[in-house]
Amino acid sequence: MGLFGNRKKPRDARRLLDAPNGPTPAGYEPGTPVPGTVAVYFADDPRKLYQLKQWLPVLERLDEEHPVTIITRSRRTYAELETPLRKVLAPAFPDLVQLYESSDFKVAVYVNNSVHNFHSLMQRRMLHVHVNHGESDKVCMVSNQVKAYDRVFIAGEAARRRHRAALMEFDETKLVAVGRPQLDLRPAPVLPASTQRTVLYAPTWEGENASNNYTSVDVHGVAIVEKVLAVPDVRLVYKPHPRVAVSPLPEIAAAHREIVRRLSRGDGHVVQEQGDILAVFPGCDLMITDVSSVGLDFLYTRQDQPMFVADRYDDRERLHTDAPISRCADVIDSATIGMLAETVAARLDDDEYRDARAAVRTLYFGDLAPGESTTRFLAAIDDAVRTRDAHLSNTTVEVPV
Repeated sequence: MGLFGNRKKPRDARRLLDAPNGPTPAGYEPGTPVPGTVAVYFADDPRKLYQLKQWLPVLERLDEEHPVTIITRSRRTYAELETPLRKVLAPAFPDLVQLYESSDFKVAVYVNNSVHNFHSLMQRRMLHVHVNHGESDKVCMVSNQVKAYDRVFIAGEAARRRHRAALMEFDETKLVAVGRPQLDLRPAPVLPASTQRTVLYAPTWEGENASNNYTSVDVHGVAIVEKVLAVPDVRLVYKPHPRVAVSPLPEIAAAHREIVRRLSRGDGHVVQEQGDILAVFPGCDLMITDVSSVGLDFLYTRQDQPMFVADRYDDRERLHTDAPISRCADVIDSATIGMLAETVAARLDDDEYRDARAAVRTLYFGDLAPGESTTRFLAAIDDAVRTRDAHLSNTTVEVPV
């Protein structure tokens, strides 16, 4: 059997109608049960694999208690996904239906708001849990689609307020605060040691639509780099979102290339396009970012280090309302970019927002100590498994006489 399974023509007439020339299933024998208690459903192409990859270490821990199977729908994603967890490819909708009908998954987990998730939500014998792929103030973090899930795992109070403000007639009892399990991980630091103070510039990408565009790369990116390079005794690390380097927008692509060019000329500066950003944090004394999950990750793991948040829209009131983290950070916009070098130097010597960050960190993540998010996550999944079993054991089918 090859990478994508047996190439014989499928006998299922429904599959012939749905995908007569499509790839065949892989990683399992169609029609036979696939083991696993938790199905992690990921239907997107490899461009979005970063959303799943950040969960893999947590899912590997979950697998020790409740066996995990990752269900993919794209053969390129299936081929590129490297994990010790069981993975399968169910490319056509009839493949997915048959996979679910022949197996006994109890909980399905979803790491994004993909419209393709609704193919999986048709399965009635599982509890469906949305976990998303980060804690962020971006508008995309709250989708009306969450109404379709049985439970929605969130980091803390800020996310609860975000759902309340954005959604109409949403049942808040679905929200389960578990913190952010990924932040319990401590990957080995990747930055070389330096006697210089290190500033991290970690911008986000442009999003999939205009309302979800928070990137500073095209608006302030080159100027940010220029100003930071002017600060004495500073090493600059550039760690953009994975999709910045492949952006189809000419302005972003050009700005990214120029940033890379400038840093490549400087001695000791770092362009870190690949790898886990959590492994970059330990060597950084100050972070510059946009409205994004990495800013909140830095807040959680490096609370004592100063932060800057860039605002491409020059709307300070809106920024402070939508992104509470900006209230305990310096804001970079058209009014402040000119003095950025001086402000960065000042914050490295005197961090006046330190106390304010402690309160905002609690707003986003509660008072969880390291390790407690993972414990809560595992307990919440365990509760979902037991609830599903209880529902099925209490279900009786009345046959009309």
